[in-house]
Amino acid sequence: MANNIIETFDLSKIYKLKGKDKSITALNNINISIKEGEIFGLLGPNGAGKTTMISILTTLLQPTKGYAIIDGYNVLKKPKKVKSRVSLMLDDQMLYFRLKGYDNLKFFCKLYKIRDYREKIYRIAKEFELENWLNQLVENYSSGMKMKLALCRTLLLERRILFLDEPTVGLDVKSVSFITKKLKDIDCTIFLTSHDMNVVEKLCNRIAFINKGNILKIGTKDDVKKLEQKEIEVEVEIEKDKEILKSELNQYGFISNVVDINNKLIISIKSRQDYKNLLLILGKYNVLKVKERELTLGDLFLKLI
Repeated sequence: MANNIIETFDLSKIYKLKGKDKSITALNNINISIKEGEIFGLLGPNGAGKTTMISILTTLLQPTKGYAIIDGYNVLKKPKKVKSRVSLMLDDQMLYFRLKGYDNLKFFCKLYKIRDYREKIYRIAKEFELENWLNQLVENYSSGMKMKLALCRTLLLERRILFLDEPTVGLDVKSVSFITKKLKDIDCTIFLTSHDMNVVEKLCNRIAFINKGNILKIGTKDDVKKLEQKEIEVEVEIEKDKEILKSELNQYGFISNVVDINNKLIISIKSRQDYKNLLLILGKYNVLKVKERELTLGDLFLKLI
């Protein structure tokens, strides 16, 4: 069984507002554990505490209370040991736009004393389809290329743990798909924040929802969905008599809700045992398609936040 490589213990961060006798709690007694090799997603709206948590776990920020253990080292007592085991990507903020792509990566490699950096730079640039752009100024890169370069910079450290803050924000579908595939193939532990539910759905083994500094739910995607999906939603396409069917469905106690969305009826039933009764009703109408709707992470995000 894999060991926990990231653990937090009552991790809290409170910001005092200048000139005011007020404070903001960015993190409130956070307790999470992440196993080695896991891809963990932290989801929440802007200002929920995601970047604050990553900043503490990578030693950029100190907690007000509590602590974290990263690969066996306390972030407060052994920050240098922690730094030697993590790599951080804050979208494209850590790039120098007036330098060429190669010079960005070279500067980073020399800063972290990476050996044989020239060979490594060209190898990873080729892998990320940037080899023909290394001698161009980063300010001329597209958003997707900048994000690829930022990820190359992060991966050059070859660390055991990657912290990625919104690694696909603002990117087109093709760039998102490319980066998602690359991240999935990386052999390390990944802690990422994202607003893109499709990315999280494809990448993450486990997820946590955070809002106003509090963890609302945590677990595997399927487990969290099952906990929140109290009822079963059935999507029905019908050729005609939709309003008559809707009126009839609303008369039955085992049906809690019927909603008309995009010319389809979304029927909520209280139990899977009620399927038989629902199908008996639908059998009287010219139904074109019946499909059970699964709760998506997007649905869950809107429901919890």
